[in-house]
Amino acid sequence: MKEFKNKIAYIILTIVGIIIINSCNNNQKQSLTNFPLLSGPYLGQTLPNDDPIIFAPNIVSTAMYTRDITMTPDGNEIYFCISVMGYNLIYFTKRIDNVWTEPKIAPFITELDKIYYEPHITPDGSRMLFLTSLSDNESEEVTQNIWAVDRRGETWSTPYSLGAPINTDGTEYFPSTTREGTLYFTRATKGSRIHYIYRSKLVDGQYIEPEKLNDSVNCGTNRYNAFIDPDERFIIVSVVGMEDGLGGTDYYIVFRDEKDNWSKPINLGPKINQKLGAEWSPYVSPDGKYFFFMSTRTKEFNGLVEGFPTYTNLLNYSNKLGNGNPSIYWVKSDFLHDLR
Repeated sequence: MKEFKNKIAYIILTIVGIIIINSCNNNQKQSLTNFPLLSGPYLGQTLPNDDPIIFAPNIVSTAMYTRDITMTPDGNEIYFCISVMGYNLIYFTKRIDNVWTEPKIAPFITELDKIYYEPHITPDGSRMLFLTSLSDNESEEVTQNIWAVDRRGETWSTPYSLGAPINTDGTEYFPSTTREGTLYFTRATKGSRIHYIYRSKLVDGQYIEPEKLNDSVNCGTNRYNAFIDPDERFIIVSVVGMEDGLGGTDYYIVFRDEKDNWSKPINLGPKINQKLGAEWSPYVSPDGKYFFFMSTRTKEFNGLVEGFPTYTNLLNYSNKLGNGNPSIYWVKSDFLHDLR
């Protein structure tokens, strides 16, 4: 009987030990990831008003080089880009049972030495377009072109090139589409440093020869990334060299009417464009309520470190959010329509 009791006690202690070890392991995993419990729309963040604030601080926007954002139509998946240590990758977080997952690399990314940037999910959610340095032919000179993945249930297909007439031996990037499927993008011909905004209509499932838009959209001395409103009512363009520009690159909005006439470009103003900042990644949320944009503005001190810039001060400042690396900001989008 005594031996039987000892065996029972040993079994009980073993079970308790296993439970304790598993509990410690789970706690260790939680402490290592340290990802907060987030629920609700937009990662459960406090919604912005008329003044821009950093989106999801220390979650999406961090001290790292962070830019570009897109979402599924229901807002339950958010994709954004990080550039660090030679990696230029698309990450995503997903809301499952109202809880957001820790950001991971987009599932279609397999070649980590390639560039994956500027994701754009079409208004119907069926496809994601993005900039990449992937190539169909290893013998060809590697350029940056627009590729795509198609929605496959809860994930995405294998990436494929849009091909001609969108991609050329030049550079094509920053795709943005309308509900009707028209593709807007930026192109620089091979060897040129001058970039223009183009668009290509989708006819019978195929993109037709792109057209370069007029000087209202292709304003300034150079222009880069452009977001098109899904209903094609306006376009937001990153522009250099405008007389009323506030910094190196500013966001401008250009309105379009039903006859395809474009208005004069309008600067989005000092709340968005900063004298000491660079802005080149605009986006409006699928519900139309919020304007997201990348900016390199510093959090405070107008780009200067408080006090004398000692080595320690600079090191501490460089590891904090708002250190001048690109971050994603957001603001209520009402002001965009007020500019019309």
